[in-house]
Amino acid sequence: MSQAPEALHSRFDVHDRKQFEIKLEYQPTGADETRYLVEAYLFLPSSLNIDSETYPRADFYADIHNYVRFKTPVMGLSEILSSEGSPLLKLEAWQRTGLAPESDVVYQAKLLSCVLRGALRRFATTVETRCEAKTGEAARADLELVVRSAGECVPKVLERFRAWLRATGESRMQEKTRASLRLVDEYVSLLVEQFFRRAVADMDALPRTGPWLPLRKGLMEAVLREESYRKEHRLRSVLSPTGDNEEYMQRLGFLKKFCMNVLFLSSRRRQRRQGWEEVLFAIAAGVAMAFATSVALWAQVRFTQVSLNFFLVAVVGYMMKDRIKEGLRRMFSRFAATHLYDRTTDLVDPVTARAIGICEERVDYGAAVKVPAGVSALRQHDDFLTVSQGELSEAVIRYQKRIVLDARLLPRSERGLTGVTDILRLNVGRFLRDMDEPEFALEYVDLEDFSVGHIRGAKRYPVDLVFRFTVLEAGSRKESAQLVRLVLDRNGIQRMQNFPQPVAAPEAAGTVPLQPAALRAGA
Repeated sequence: MSQAPEALHSRFDVHDRKQFEIKLEYQPTGADETRYLVEAYLFLPSSLNIDSETYPRADFYADIHNYVRFKTPVMGLSEILSSEGSPLLKLEAWQRTGLAPESDVVYQAKLLSCVLRGALRRFATTVETRCEAKTGEAARADLELVVRSAGECVPKVLERFRAWLRATGESRMQEKTRASLRLVDEYVSLLVEQFFRRAVADMDALPRTGPWLPLRKGLMEAVLREESYRKEHRLRSVLSPTGDNEEYMQRLGFLKKFCMNVLFLSSRRRQRRQGWEEVLFAIAAGVAMAFATSVALWAQVRFTQVSLNFFLVAVVGYMMKDRIKEGLRRMFSRFAATHLYDRTTDLVDPVTARAIGICEERVDYGAAVKVPAGVSALRQHDDFLTVSQGELSEAVIRYQKRIVLDARLLPRSERGLTGVTDILRLNVGRFLRDMDEPEFALEYVDLEDFSVGHIRGAKRYPVDLVFRFTVLEAGSRKESAQLVRLVLDRNGIQRMQNFPQPVAAPEAAGTVPLQPAALRAGA
C-alpha cells in the first residue's frame, strides 16, 4: 500500500548569495477547504540596525519574491511512456482523433516538458546521492540499473514526441501554435543535455572501467545527439567552451518560464485591510465629531453665542475633537495591524480563471511580536543562544502567511494536478548594509622566535529563522517547527545551518507533529 502524501512538505535552500529560499508543497488530502499557516520568526542582531523605521513593511514585501504554482505531476520516465495520465499519450491520442483545440495541444506539450523535467531532476539527484554515499556493491548495482533505465527511456520519449511533432506539421495549425511546439521541443532537448551532463559529472568518482564506462558513454552520446539536433535546426542554444554563453543562458531561462507558465497560478490582489481601516477611521471621525457637537450644543445653552466664553469653549472643543480623532485613528490602526492581514491575494487557475484559494500575509516588528515559548526553546542549542535571549538586544520580525485551498477546485482528474507549490525567496541585501568588513588581519605571535605576523579573521553574523507550520484539515490540527540559521557577512550568505527538530509532546490536544522535509544546506 502506498503511503499517503503529507499535507505540507517543506524544504529550505540558499538560492544565491543574496537570496534564501523556502519551498512549500501543499497537498490537500480532504474533500473541503484546507488551511495552512506559515509563520517565520527572524532574529536579527541589533547591530544590523533593522526595525520598523529603517526597514518598513513596504521594503520587507519588496524583498520577498513569491511564486505559487500547481505541483508538477510526479511520473517516472517509464510512466511517461505508458501511463494513461501521461501528456505524451494524450498528445498521441489527440493526433489520432484530431478533436483537440490547439490551446489544449500546447498545454499538454508544455506539461510534458514539466513532467520530464521533474523526472530528469529526480534521476540526477539519485545519481548524485548514490555517488556520494560510497556504499557497497548492492547500491552500485542499483545505481547502474537507474542510469541504464534513464539511458533507454529518455531517447524513446524524445523519439515519440518528435514523431508526433512531425505528424502535426502536416495539420492546419496556426503559426503561433507551431512556434510554441518548436520551443517546447528545444526546451526538452536542453533538459536532457543539462541533467545527463550533471549525472556524468557526479559519476566522476566512480571507476573508469567495468560497466561504468559504457554508461557514461551512453549518457554523453545522448548529450551530443541533442546538441547536434539543435545545430541542425539552427538553434543558438548550444554551449561554447570559449564564449560567455550569454545567449544560451538567456534562451534556457526564457524557455523554462515559457513552458512552466501552465503551472503558475495568477494572482488578484485585494485590499481587504485598507477597506476595514477606512471603516475604522470613519468611526474615529464620527466619535470625534459627536464630542465636538456635544460641546457646541452645551456651550450654546450655557453661554451666549457672541460671548468670549462661548468662543473659548468652541475652540477647546475643536482642539479636543482633533486630538480624539487622531488618537482613535492610531488606536484603530494598531488594532488593524494586530488582527488584520496586510495583503490578500486570490489564487486563480490560469486555465479556468477560477479562484481555488486565497493567500493572506502580514509582518510585525519588535514589541508587536510575541515570541512563543516553543520558538524560543528551539534556539537553545548552546550557551550563547540561551543567555542572549533577554540579555542582549536583537530585532525580531514575524512574517505570517495563511493559505486557504479549496480541494474541490483542484484539477485532479482532467489535468492530474493535485497540489500547490509555494516558493518564497527572501532577499537579505538590506541586512548587509550596516555590517563590518568581512575580513580582518589579526596579530599572531610565533612561539618559536616570537616574530609577529598576521592571520585572517572572518567577521560574520548569525541570523536565526524559526518556521512554524500549522495545517488545519477535516477537523484535525498538525504542527511542526524548524530552526534554520543563515551565516552572513557583507558579501552575502556564506552558509546555511539547520538544526534537528527536538522530540516533544504536542502543544495542544489533537495535535500531531508533522515531520518536515530533510533540509539541504546551500553552498
